[in-house]
Amino acid sequence: MQNQRQVVDYALQRRALLAEFRTGRASTMDVCDATPQLLQAAKFHGVPDDDACPVCGKPAMAQVSWVFGDELKHAAGSARKPDELERMASLFAEFTVYVVEVCRACAWNHLVLSYVLGTAEAPERAPRTTRNTRRTAGQ
Repeated sequence: MQNQRQVVDYALQRRALLAEFRTGRASTMDVCDATPQLLQAAKFHGVPDDDACPVCGKPAMAQVSWVFGDELKHAAGSARKPDELERMASLFAEFTVYVVEVCRACAWNHLVLSYVLGTAEAPERAPRTTRNTRRTAGQ
């Protein structure tokens, strides 16, 4: 993906959580808690992943990209496919993408990566108009 900046990789957190799960300090209910919305997003907007789920071992993994940013307005907080991210990166100055891995079989989910996309230019704003609310004496 072009123009990725401020990249944060959450691999160490993922590894620590899976270690807690494997040693019994975290239960299946603690790690397999994907919401219905996230599972639907994985089904319709997710990019299939060839890796097996680290919890159940099934090949039902997908990566879902969520977008957030003030400039996105109604599109903020929605899942997007990679081709949509490319298009959005050329349209908006800046927005953040959060990539979540999801297992559609057992509901495992974890934040994998976050980064900022966009043209890095200040968004164009409409000129501000002000109203003169005071009436002058002659009017």
